[in-house]
Amino acid sequence: MGEDNKKTEELLNKVCIQLEKSRIGDYVDLMQNPYRMIALNFFSGVARGFGIAFGFAILGAFVIYLLQKLVVLNLPIIGGFVAEVVKLVQLNIK
Repeated sequence: MGEDNKKTEELLNKVCIQLEKSRIGDYVDLMQNPYRMIALNFFSGVARGFGIAFGFAILGAFVIYLLQKLVVLNLPIIGGFVAEVVKLVQLNIK
C-alpha cells in the first residue's frame, strides 16, 4: 500500500512539473515575440472599448426610456426636470 502511494505521488509530481513547464514556456514565447504581445494587447483593448461603448449605449437607452415614462406620469417636480433632459437628448440626436 505504501509503495502504491509513493508511485502515485511521484506521478503526480511529474504531472505538476510538466504543467509548470508548459505555462512558463508559453510565457517565454510571448515575451520573446514583442509584436505578438503588442497585437494581443491592442486587440484586447479594442474589444474592451467596444464592450464599454456598447454597454453604455444600452444603459443610456434604458435610462432615456425610463425618463420618458416618468414624464408621462406628470410628477410635478421630477416631470419638469425629466422633460428638459429628454428634450435636450432629442435635440442632440437630431
